[in-house]
Amino acid sequence: GVVIGVALSMGALIWRASRPHIAVLGRIPGTEHFRNIARYAADTAPGLLMLRVDAGLFFGNVEAVNARIEDELAARPATRDLVLVLSAVNEVDTSALFALTGLNAMLKTRGVALHLAEVKGPVMDRLKHSEFLPALNGRVFLSTAMAWDALAY
Repeated sequence: GVVIGVALSMGALIWRASRPHIAVLGRIPGTEHFRNIARYAADTAPGLLMLRVDAGLFFGNVEAVNARIEDELAARPATRDLVLVLSAVNEVDTSALFALTGLNAMLKTRGVALHLAEVKGPVMDRLKHSEFLPALNGRVFLSTAMAWDALAY
């Protein structure tokens, strides 16, 4: 009984970790707060897609993250700027760095700039010591509000 419970718990943990929650963000009118547009009456801007990834990025979930990004871009073909809000990302492994580099290159060929916002210190340290950050075809913003102010037009 205990072994089955542990096995089921481990299976559920792996399943959840491989499919992180990703929210499309919009700005709450009159504030500098950004929330999931599926849950709040939040404004979006034409050509600007803001996605918050609510988990660390690692080999086990990077394909699911890329697939979700592709789905969101397909649903919004006029996107010119994609902002990944990384406020909930505590770590990025080597597989995720390669995936981000590939995403950046793919977006560049489509004419979409990739930006980052709210990157935590340890994650930024990892990005700085990789080939990703120098190749980034967009900008890194301290806050989501700063990204919105620069890109929403």
